[in-house]
Amino acid sequence: MPGTLWTILVAAVTAVATAVVTGVLVTPRLNARAKRIGEAHATRDTFNAHLQAVLSACVRLQLLPTDDPAWTPVMRERLTGERERWLQQLDDATQWMVDHVETYAGSWVLRQHIEFAVGYASTARMLWLSEREESTKLELLAALTVPVQRQFFGLWWSRARYYVEDQRAFAQALARLTGEPPAA
Repeated sequence: MPGTLWTILVAAVTAVATAVVTGVLVTPRLNARAKRIGEAHATRDTFNAHLQAVLSACVRLQLLPTDDPAWTPVMRERLTGERERWLQQLDDATQWMVDHVETYAGSWVLRQHIEFAVGYASTARMLWLSEREESTKLELLAALTVPVQRQFFGLWWSRARYYVEDQRAFAQALARLTGEPPAA
């Protein structure tokens, strides 16, 4: 009987000691890691939301008719208001992406992903701030954004399938932007 009691006591002390050590040393570290991972994913989701905002605003603005003689002054005013709102969305999205690039770009492991995200964010913002014609800015911004959105947030098989094509499309859009011939 004393042997059994001793075994139960040792097991209980071991369990308590293990629980205390785990609670003091391991659990805080795991909680901090879970928080960092959650924040990284939330920032990536926000990056994706801004990419989609850029794409949809570019498409809406490209499809918006400039003027129709049948429009009333009220209709013209409303569409002008919508156009300004979409332009502001583009400004806000590109500004957020360049201001927070270190938070979402640094969350990817591969160096090529980090460079791709940083290159896109800075190029998109500089393009938006440029003095180019609005239609050219919209066309180039959409051309830059499509491959980035697909590579970071597309389905896994489309990422692999279109990797080379997306890199080429991005390089071609950059070449059009800078006026240099694309690298072979």
